[in-house]
Amino acid sequence: MIIDKQTIESQTRMYMFDLLNTAKEHGFKGEDGWELSMVTNTERVKIQKDYYPTVAAKIGPEILLQVLHTVKARLDQPSYKGGSRENGPNLLNEDLNYLVAFNPKRMRT
Repeated sequence: MIIDKQTIESQTRMYMFDLLNTAKEHGFKGEDGWELSMVTNTERVKIQKDYYPTVAAKIGPEILLQVLHTVKARLDQPSYKGGSRENGPNLLNEDLNYLVAFNPKRMRT
């Protein structure tokens, strides 16, 4: 399967737009950042229950990793985190179909 660079760019732009708007709406300061994760639907629901605000987007598993790396690059975040599932053996896992961003300092009360 050929991965369409335009689709990756389009998904990345939409996600970045949502991230930046949400950060502005919720008064993020310079030190406030986003933790980005590729997750299943069950994990997405748990994160959205535990943290506020969150930004979640359903993205096809065939482009999810590329979108994640592109968003991290645009946010000036390192792409590698030891032990994360980004580097796992079963990367094209059909269950990983959400990109979720949250601020670990902003727990829902």
